[in-house]
Amino acid sequence: SILRRVRSQEKNLHSYVILGDVEFSKSLPEKISQLPWTGLRLVGVYDSLPTLLADLKTQSIDYVFLNYGSHEQSKIVSAISALNDSTASIYLIPDLLLSDLLGSRWIMLGNTPLIVINDHPFYGGWWALKKIEDLVLAFLILLLISPVMLVIAILIKLSSPGPILFKQRRHGLNGEVIKVYKFRTMTSLEDGDVVVQATKGDTRITKVGKFLRRHSLDELPQFFNVLEGSMSIVGPRPHALAHNEHYRQLIDGYMQRHKVKPGITGWAQVNGLRGETDTVDKMKGRIDFDLYYINHWSIGLDLKI
Repeated sequence: SILRRVRSQEKNLHSYVILGDVEFSKSLPEKISQLPWTGLRLVGVYDSLPTLLADLKTQSIDYVFLNYGSHEQSKIVSAISALNDSTASIYLIPDLLLSDLLGSRWIMLGNTPLIVINDHPFYGGWWALKKIEDLVLAFLILLLISPVMLVIAILIKLSSPGPILFKQRRHGLNGEVIKVYKFRTMTSLEDGDVVVQATKGDTRITKVGKFLRRHSLDELPQFFNVLEGSMSIVGPRPHALAHNEHYRQLIDGYMQRHKVKPGITGWAQVNGLRGETDTVDKMKGRIDFDLYYINHWSIGLDLKI
């Protein structure tokens, strides 16, 4: 806050230039302008190294951002070698293809920088923390909702013939097949190679089931999935096996959502992407939010969701 205030008054600013493909570099100044606290002031965009070197002799430049494609290694090496004869700090911007692919991020493996294309966030202690979060919250929540679940079970049994719970096979962590518990809301119990998603006005949905689905109460038994370890409270929602096989062929990165345990609710659901996915675009929107969650996971994000 202090830096933003000081630098909005044109104080403590730092000059920078961009060297590389002019068209490729157009978006960078816009991104930097959204970070006013950095105090970075654009001097120019260069596609010629000799021109930049000549200007560096007559004016002071704090930062040079190299913005070349990964196939232009010879230009990168030449620029770094020449710019080492100046006092400017040199930064290499990663290739757009690598830096934006599936929300990738940078990590350090010792002294070696790596680009993470896709991975899960639960290493070491983080896995244990996520597990403790699931067990403690699931136990407390089940204590609170057990009277409600008992009433729902009685209503289901009295309203239509069939079991109280519906167990559906779905993909869990690393694509392993798990059985997800739900209160039965339909007269049919589909779990085969073809599963027809419920739609508005679906005649298979019972009267009690309609109420349960509207308020997501049919998902409550999944807290038992959390206790047994096959699900988390927060994570990508599990889809029927038939839907997975269908959409994994249509959406890039679809199966990456299975690098973490599926959840009772997730980042996609709280952002309005829930219920029927009758188009590929709707499903892709859900997957984008799922992958964002995996790449930005924290206990704080879980509690927010």
